[in-house]
Amino acid sequence: MHPPSSSLLGSLRRSIQPQALRRPSAPTARCRPSQSSRPHSCIIHPRPAPLSARAFTTSGYRPLSPPSNPPATTNRGPVSNEDTQTDFGSMDVLSNTPAPTTSIDACLSHGFHLDNGVKIGGGSGCLLIAGEAFGWQPWEADGSGTPGKGPKSMINAKGQWQAGERAWGILEVVWPKPDLLILGLGPSMLPISLETRRYINSLGIRVDVQDTRNAAAQFNLLATERGVGEVAAALIPIGWKEPRS
Repeated sequence: MHPPSSSLLGSLRRSIQPQALRRPSAPTARCRPSQSSRPHSCIIHPRPAPLSARAFTTSGYRPLSPPSNPPATTNRGPVSNEDTQTDFGSMDVLSNTPAPTTSIDACLSHGFHLDNGVKIGGGSGCLLIAGEAFGWQPWEADGSGTPGKGPKSMINAKGQWQAGERAWGILEVVWPKPDLLILGLGPSMLPISLETRRYINSLGIRVDVQDTRNAAAQFNLLATERGVGEVAAALIPIGWKEPRS
């Protein structure tokens, strides 16, 4: 049986030696039998230096190229005179549709200006339904339907907007009833109470709640698209302030 070679013994020593005692930066030594008179010879191989960032090509390594400069101009050339260009203005299907006469031209702090020249002022809101405009002051009636007690807060104890059934009297008598009521609650949007929503839904009318500016814009669009018979609006002036209790 032959004794183990020195290279095998060296490998066993290195595997048993703890990792903390090794020096990763030290050169490695490999021992192998020599043909000379000496029993063994050791050849020291230094560790290679880390390579810098280089790009590889077929001819070898070269440094990375610098970043490209931005274009000096954004000119795309002369304007095309082709007749095949798309005119997006002609794709507006509502461009030739006249706006309803009750569409909102301006929202003021104390009222509204309509497209037909009617001006609603004095701090009154407006109820737009079936192509007609009505003055609307839901704060003049309390939750039990008793009018004449002056401005009343429209916010209940839960922080929800609430109006009594008397404020929606016109919706009970109009026929056919609109499919959607856009409700504008002044300068900001608030959740409406469950009782108010339930009463309007009982009339077969859906409710969409927004602030007055967005509600007026949505009414103008939907009334032009679907007609004033399908969409109604109940708007409070943007200058409305809750009375102090």
